[in-house]
Amino acid sequence: MGFWDAVTDLIDAATPWATVEAEAPADTPAEAAPASESTEETTKETEAEEPAAAADEPEEEAEEEEEEEEDEDEIKDPKETFEEECRNSKECAPAKHHYDECAARVTGAGADTKEDCVEEFFHLVHCATQCAAPKLWNVLK
Repeated sequence: MGFWDAVTDLIDAATPWATVEAEAPADTPAEAAPASESTEETTKETEAEEPAAAADEPEEEAEEEEEEEEDEDEIKDPKETFEEECRNSKECAPAKHHYDECAARVTGAGADTKEDCVEEFFHLVHCATQCAAPKLWNVLK
């Protein structure tokens, strides 16, 4: 491994957005019949497909139930819960008040203002994180 290979590896590790990965395409419904077909032919095809579709419904329902069970089994992240509690707590009330005021001011001004509430948001998130950290460590131990 040469010097430039090491530099390239460091750059690749530091810039994860440089790698583009495409998502799988969504399942699309069957394409519509061409305009040249008559509506009678389309109706006949639909009637012929209905019994086959009825046989697939129990399988689809079983798959949906399995997905719902998987969703129920997922463990909720305690960090999010603790941070939400801390954001609404007395400890972070000043930061939340400043953020809410800023958000109202920016929303009320419309597109005329160049102000954003990034700083206030970061103060609020920092406060919530600092408040939630000890609680989180107690749960994780």
